[in-house]
Amino acid sequence: MKHARVLFNGSELAVTVEENGQLKSKADGQLINEADVQWLCPVENPGTIFALGLNYADHARELAFEPPKEPLVFLKGTNTLTGHKQNAYRPDNIEFQHYECELVAVIGKEGKNISREDAMDYVAGYTVCNDFAIRDYLENYYRPNLRVKSRDSLLPIGPYVIDKEDVGDISDLRVTTHVNGELTQDGTTKDIIFDVPFLVEYLSKIMTLKPGDMIATGTPEGLKDMQPGDKVVCEIEKIGALETYIVSEQEFYGDKY
Repeated sequence: MKHARVLFNGSELAVTVEENGQLKSKADGQLINEADVQWLCPVENPGTIFALGLNYADHARELAFEPPKEPLVFLKGTNTLTGHKQNAYRPDNIEFQHYECELVAVIGKEGKNISREDAMDYVAGYTVCNDFAIRDYLENYYRPNLRVKSRDSLLPIGPYVIDKEDVGDISDLRVTTHVNGELTQDGTTKDIIFDVPFLVEYLSKIMTLKPGDMIATGTPEGLKDMQPGDKVVCEIEKIGALETYIVSEQEFYGDKY
């Protein structure tokens, strides 16, 4: 089943996505057309957002880095989250901002010191995120600091969370990004260095995992600078396609600019 959250007639609703594409309210079964909603982050109560750097072998080669010996993990705030078909902005006075299409594992129950063998029992489902990066500020040993990864709106996610049972094996899923219709990123999850069971075990040794926590598993090779006016579509086979529109910082913030 596909689970989403939308804004409809001024109210936030939890919905399922039916096979015909219609949205169905979990509260009362009302059917809603997609054209009448604004998509929100599909996780109702987002918790800790774990993100992985250099977790695809081909991406590490692309950037001329050695693949990491252990996970390169950083945390992101919920201020970065935005939904499907929403705006994300390009900051002023930068040289290079790029997308990162990523498979996200959503934690469904609390756990500490989880074994690899039991790890998938703690995963509720999967979604897609676009973990935009501002490469101007990325330090040369790949430390993704605040200016690189923690800006408002620069973690679009969705459109929905799909139950893990409906996805099945995630070891070789195609991962693509299109910018204005042009294919600019084309990889596969088989190039992931540290897989989801490993990451659940690894992270749960450090801290308690809780429902709503998310693990963004990194991105394959293929970079392109983003500009205002660009439409970016990140898609993962069997998971979904996430659409984002790039605007200027002034347009995004309006009177708060």
